[in-house]
Amino acid sequence: MFKESVQVVKEKDPAIKSTIEVLLYPSFWAVINHRIAHSFYKKKMFFLSRLVSQTSRLLTGIEIHPGAQIGKRFFIDHGMGVVIGETAEIGDNVMLYHGVTLGGTGKEKNKRHPTVGDNVMIGAGTIVLGPVTIGSNTKIGAGSVVTQDIPDNVTAVGSPVMIVRKDGVRIPPIAPEQLTGHQKRRAV
Repeated sequence: MFKESVQVVKEKDPAIKSTIEVLLYPSFWAVINHRIAHSFYKKKMFFLSRLVSQTSRLLTGIEIHPGAQIGKRFFIDHGMGVVIGETAEIGDNVMLYHGVTLGGTGKEKNKRHPTVGDNVMIGAGTIVLGPVTIGSNTKIGAGSVVTQDIPDNVTAVGSPVMIVRKDGVRIPPIAPEQLTGHQKRRAV
C-alpha cells in the first residue's frame, strides 16, 4: 500500500523531484489515512474510522468518508477542498484535482454518491452529485457540474455538463442523455 502510493505520486506529479518529497504531499497522506480508516469501517469500528478520517481532513484539507470505496493507483493532485462521500465508489487509476466534490443529493441511507470508473480524470472544482456513474476512460473538465450518468470514453465539460469528445474524436457538444439515447435521472 505505502510503496504503491509513493510510486503513484512520483509518476503523476512532475513537480516531485525525490521520493522523500512525497512524504510532504497532503494527498499522499489522505489516501494512506483513508485506507486505514476504511479498514476500520469494514470491521464496523465506525468511531475509530471517523476519528482517523477527520484527523486526516484536519491535517490535509481533503475529506474522504471512511465508507468510500477507492481502487488502486488513486491520485489527488494538490487536493485542498476535495470531498468524497460515504457511498462513493472509485475505480483504479483515477485522478482528481483540487476542489472536486463527489457528493450526495439527499439524506437517503442507500447509494447516494457517484460511481467513478477506471482511468478517469476529474478536473479542478468539478461537482459530481448523486448516484450517477462516470464511465471508464472519461475526462471531466474543470468547473463542470455532473448530475447525470456519463458514458465510457468521453470528454465532458461545463455546467450542465456536455460531451465534447467521444472515443478521442471531437464532436459537437451534446447532452449525455442524447448520446446514450435515453433520459438519465437528474439530481435536484
